[in-house]
Formats: sequence, C-alpha cells, structure tokens
Amino acid sequence: MRFLPTSEPTLSVTTLAAAPPSAPAGRRRRRAGVLAAGLLLLITVALLSIAVGARPLSPTEVWQGLVSAASPEHAVVHRMRLPRTLLGLLAGAALGMAGALMQALTRNPLADPGLLGINAGASAAVATAVGLLGVATVGGWIWFALLGAAVVTALGYAVGGGRRATPERLALAGAALNAVLYSYVSAMMLLDSASLDRLRFWTVGSLANADFGTVRTVAPFMLAGLLAGLAGARALNALALGDDAARALGARPALVRAGAITAVTLLCGAATAACGPIVFVGLLVPHLVRPLTGPDLRWLLPACALYAPALLLGADVLGRVLGRPGELQVGLVTAILGGPLFLRLVARR
Repeated sequence: MRFLPTSEPTLSVTTLAAAPPSAPAGRRRRRAGVLAAGLLLLITVALLSIAVGARPLSPTEVWQGLVSAASPEHAVVHRMRLPRTLLGLLAGAALGMAGALMQALTRNPLADPGLLGINAGASAAVATAVGLLGVATVGGWIWFALLGAAVVTALGYAVGGGRRATPERLALAGAALNAVLYSYVSAMMLLDSASLDRLRFWTVGSLANADFGTVRTVAPFMLAGLLAGLAGARALNALALGDDAARALGARPALVRAGAITAVTLLCGAATAACGPIVFVGLLVPHLVRPLTGPDLRWLLPACALYAPALLLGADVLGRVLGRPGELQVGLVTAILGGPLFLRLVARR
C-alpha cells in the first residue's frame, strides 16, 4: 500500500514565526490598553478636581500649589482640594470594585452596594452612633459602618435565598432592607436636631468635608479591601463555573465567598463612613468596563478600580460647575446620571 502525498500545506518554523499573534496575546494587549487609558483618564480627572472650584486654577497654579509652600494657591490646594481628590480616588475605587465583586459573587448583573442594602446598613449604623451614642468623628463612625455593612450583607444574602438566591430575590431583599433602614435613618435625623445638622450633607453623599484626617482614617480599610478583592480574582473566576468545577480547580468555595464578602464589607463600610451612601457607581462601572476587558476578574477588577474613581471625581467636578456659586453634592449627581442607565439595564434584562 502506498501513501499518496496530500495537498495540505505544512507549517515550517518560518511560517510559524511569521504568523500573526494569537488571540490571547492580542486580547492581553487590548486589556492592557484599557488599563492604560483608564490611568490616563484618572490622572486627567484628578487634575480637574484640583483645578475646578469656586476659584478656578490654571495648570501652572495647580502645580505651584502642589509643590511650593510659598505659593498663594498652596492653602487652597492642600487644605481643600487635594484631600477631596484623594478621598474621591479611594472611595470611587472602593465602590467600583465592590460592585464588580458583588456582581461576580451573586451572579446578579444588577448587584450594587446601594441597591442590595449594604450602604443602607452602614448608614443606619452611623446614624445610630451619631444620634444615640454621640460619636462625632469619622474615626468613630467607621467601626459602626463596617459592622452595619457586614450585618446587612449577611442578612440580605440569607433573605435572598443563600446559595439558591436568584438575581430577582436578591434585588427584592435589597429593596426591602433599603426601605426599612433608610426610614430608620430619616427617623433618627428628624427626632434629633443635632443628628440632622451632622448628617444632612452626609446622607446624600458628599466629598465637600474631606480632610487629611478622614483620608488617613479610611485609607487602610479601603486599601485592605482592594488588595483582598484583587487577591481573590482568580478564585472567583473558578467559582463562576460552579462549586464543583471550582473545587476541581483547587478553589474552596466557602472560603472564596467569605473573602469576597469581607472585601465588600471593608470597601463599602469605609466609603460610606467617609462620604455617605453614594449610589450607582458600583453598578455602572462594571457594566461600562466589562465589554472592554471581558468577564475575567483579573482584568475587570483593576479596570473598575481606575474607571470608578474617574466617574466619581468627574461627577464631583460636574456638581461644582452646575451648582455655582454653590455646588451639587456628588451623591445627587451620580443618582441623576445612574438612574436612566439603571432603567435601561432593567429593561434590557
């Protein structure tokens, strides 16, 4: 028997060397480009946050205010705008990553710290600390906010059905918890005029009262949550395939869920204690970024940590421009921007 030669071409070393890059390599370059663009956008918005205000500053004045203590702009930059910008960077990254983690953990595209009641739990705990215990500093609020966020996270997950939870049940459980807890916050403010004065701007979400003390207090909690979220990205990818497949890949589902919930609690509790309950950032950014990075959390989470603070600071700058000579609080601006997109997501689903 003779084997006739086939007409199919063979691949030589030269052919392989001249072949176009593989799809995974091209995808990695595209994702790296997304992160680079996010970093550039974030730097631009951060500079705008320092420059825009009641007294606009030119780029030269911003630079002089940052580096020279003798500059007339030094006090404005270092006492007001730089702490506000740093807090916006931290809070935006925290909320964006918390939203992406919750959507991955619950497999719910509508998951968000505000919609599922976590921010409301932190707010209720802070209102209790202010109204009943007289706590008046962010350093005292943050422990209550973390506790409230943790309790409501566990409660919402249990009420929503635990492991059998569906997106609809989780959303309904979050809506119920939101209604109850924000009613409690409103009652605390109405019954105590001192609490009303302290929490009036905080409850709508604001960066206006930021200072370096607040930034130093919340930064360790936010950074710990960000690192915990990034560290669990690979395991959460495996968990998306189901518990059995995750175990086959070496992941421990219960430990992965506990780590993700801990990260979300740290991120949401610290952000809410510092800025108040800011909604829609954690919902919008993962949906905006996912078409660019894909569902891989190893790329999605860092992208959210870049684009979410850019969105939050951009909304803060927009509030200063639209509200002149005063300003619109950032929580109002994100709610106005996020409401229509949320309705679009619900309708498309």
